[in-house]
Amino acid sequence: MQPHHHFSTSSATAVVRLGEILGALSHALDLTEGQPEGHCVRCCWIGMQVAEVLDLTANQRSDLYFTLLLKDLGCSSNAARICQLYLTDDIEFKRDFKLVDGSARQGLEFLLSHTASQSGLVQRLKAVTNVLKNSNDIVGEVMQTRCDRGAEIARMMRFSEDVAQGIAGLDEHWDGGGRPARLRGEAIPLYSRIALLAQVADVFVTELGVEAAVSELTNRAGTWFDPDLTPVFIEVMRCPGFLEEFNDPGLEAHVFTSEPAHTGRVVDEQYLDEIASAFAQVIDAKSPFTHGHSERVAQYTDSICAEMGYSTEKRRWMARAALLHDIGKLGVSNTILDKPGKLTDAEFDLIKLHPAMSHEILSRVSVFQDMALTAAAHHERLDGKGYPNGMSADQLTQDMRILSVADIFDALTADRPYRPAMPLEKAYAIMDDMVGCAIDIECYAALQNAIANS
Repeated sequence: MQPHHHFSTSSATAVVRLGEILGALSHALDLTEGQPEGHCVRCCWIGMQVAEVLDLTANQRSDLYFTLLLKDLGCSSNAARICQLYLTDDIEFKRDFKLVDGSARQGLEFLLSHTASQSGLVQRLKAVTNVLKNSNDIVGEVMQTRCDRGAEIARMMRFSEDVAQGIAGLDEHWDGGGRPARLRGEAIPLYSRIALLAQVADVFVTELGVEAAVSELTNRAGTWFDPDLTPVFIEVMRCPGFLEEFNDPGLEAHVFTSEPAHTGRVVDEQYLDEIASAFAQVIDAKSPFTHGHSERVAQYTDSICAEMGYSTEKRRWMARAALLHDIGKLGVSNTILDKPGKLTDAEFDLIKLHPAMSHEILSRVSVFQDMALTAAAHHERLDGKGYPNGMSADQLTQDMRILSVADIFDALTADRPYRPAMPLEKAYAIMDDMVGCAIDIECYAALQNAIANS
């Protein structure tokens, strides 16, 4: 093992690295999984130390690196279904499930404590009975959705089939008891085996410490985990200085600037568009009511920009902001996003946090920093009554005003949990009343012209 060391946060350069972009965006995946900030990044760091011990080739290390950073790409796609089946907060459910030790007893205790826990007795009994009766089918369905979707999005982002399969096999177990394909032993891709070990290692080190993580890995070796890989992870975790480095504020910068972060990949404008589009699909998969929302907002934004004479380059920039404007919603529970009735004040307060979370996530990416403010302002109003910052008209740029009009228009003309999509005339009638107090008249007129001419 190499000696551990502190990382300097000044190691980043002006070079656009794919690792930095995807690593920063992976914080949104951490939110959806209910994990502490930096979970995927720490998993990547642990896994890459294992790669060093295993003496993997440069190409293998690069593929493993991106498998680890993006292992949760499909995590948003099963959130609504978890909410529906278990009648529970999907984020809390996913967070707590990662601490279940794999035993049948703990699994049963988890299901009983997390299924419909806030519901009435009759509804709770009905939900628990359904989960216990159909447990195999339910777990299989939820895992299949997550794994298939994650692999599909990885392919959209030009990653190799080995990376896609590594993500698809994250929930497979060495003894064949995992999901979705019930692969066994070495039939499970190596990257999947490493990623699952890294995931459990990070969760247990973060929550309970190194020795608790070592104990957990040891107990599951040969059932969940590859028995030959498990000792390598334990060696890594017991190396002097591991915990100090694990908690080092410079860890993220080190992971983002390490060699696999940019091996053989040029991040050009087209690739940035593809990454934004792929993450838009992650965002919109969170709820059935947001399916296609980010892409439609990007289309409306582009149409308004074209009407208002924006350059091709600026239109491209605005489309990216639109594609990623709701990335903070990955941190909002589907119990709120999909609620059919009126939100309580407390629930609405949680909803109002998502633009700020979008800003926080996008600000981490150097090439997205300049659009983070625009993306996060889509619920601000000219009269200062919007959120999250209550910005007033003189603070709202034209870019912000355009994105707000596009977002409101799609919200009105698409299905929502509490109402069906509105016809164009009704949407316009509502937006007419918003002119001057909430939305900008010129941006709104540009939208209407674009739709009339389409």
